[in-house]
Amino acid sequence: MNITKNAVVAALEKITAPGEGKNLMESGAVKNVVVFGDEVVIDLTLSNPSLQARKKVEVEILKIVHKEVDPKAKIKTNITVVSPPKQEPIKGQPIPGIDSIIAVSSGKGGVGKSTVTSNLAVSLAQMGFSVGILDADIYGPSIPTMLDMEGARPLSVNVDGASKMEPIENFGVKVLSIGFFTQPNQAVIWRGPMAAKALNQMIFDAAWGKLDFLLIDLPPGTGDIHLSIVQSLPINGAVVVSTPQNVALADARKGIAMFQQENIQVPVLGVIENMAYFTPPELPDNKYYIFGREGAKNLAIDQKVPFLGELPLVQSVREAGDVGRPAALQENTPIAEAMKTVTQNVVSELVKRNTNLPPTQAVKITTMAGCSAVK
Repeated sequence: MNITKNAVVAALEKITAPGEGKNLMESGAVKNVVVFGDEVVIDLTLSNPSLQARKKVEVEILKIVHKEVDPKAKIKTNITVVSPPKQEPIKGQPIPGIDSIIAVSSGKGGVGKSTVTSNLAVSLAQMGFSVGILDADIYGPSIPTMLDMEGARPLSVNVDGASKMEPIENFGVKVLSIGFFTQPNQAVIWRGPMAAKALNQMIFDAAWGKLDFLLIDLPPGTGDIHLSIVQSLPINGAVVVSTPQNVALADARKGIAMFQQENIQVPVLGVIENMAYFTPPELPDNKYYIFGREGAKNLAIDQKVPFLGELPLVQSVREAGDVGRPAALQENTPIAEAMKTVTQNVVSELVKRNTNLPPTQAVKITTMAGCSAVK
């Protein structure tokens, strides 16, 4: 039997190209067919790079040509794999679907920044906003505990042909945290570049969907993670959390100064004073200023930034955080009302910022002589 090119082409039209939904000829996968007597050479280009897909096509070609054309045909299949160009997100560009990004910061650890972040997110959700939290505290992620998400693992979802992480959701708040990918007793011992890479994956490889607010729970201090965040994202504004204590206020002042630095210029929406006073249940009219009085308020006035309100030192806040039930969920309690007021003030200041100021530009960072330089 004479083997003809037309006969081979007709046979190839009966094979579906991997992932295409069309046959090998319609999809353009077959680039060339050459017949030399009983030898058939077929050049293919596939977009599916898996070895399994390539082997499957080779076997199907062998079977169909032997069946439809000539059982004695000697077939050679040359397959070239061309992967579609990966669409990398552009650093410094807004994330599609997210309206406003707020960084929650503290100069000092232990002032309740993560507690404020989780309760702020829940309060926003209760007001009807769609909210997400990026737990950027790489070395001490606590948001999963505070929102009853310990042990959860994000699933992979397909978004426009790309595999994305699906945030964990509870109380109307979507969350991604490095805590989802580590064991509770596992220490994260990473250098700055590794931490920055993990953060970028949680930012850009996540299926956040449509959000009114994305809150970023920053680690304490001013360091690599903070620079990575302001480099990667145009942050609408920052909120600084502090207690009234002088040692905390000194570090909060540095945090404000970081955002206000000439080459960073992230608007500071204001200062929240946490653990402002203690009121024992048996003496509801008494206020005890354990860590000092109105220190954060005075700092805000001194730095010419808004004061967003004060949150009392209440045992139920700690208990609620430990069991993953944010205190903002407690209806008609002093802490819930205080949190609601603070949240309303944050939204109000954000509206003013978005109305009166141009969009924040992501910071360009270079490395010179082993040191990070902001320009």
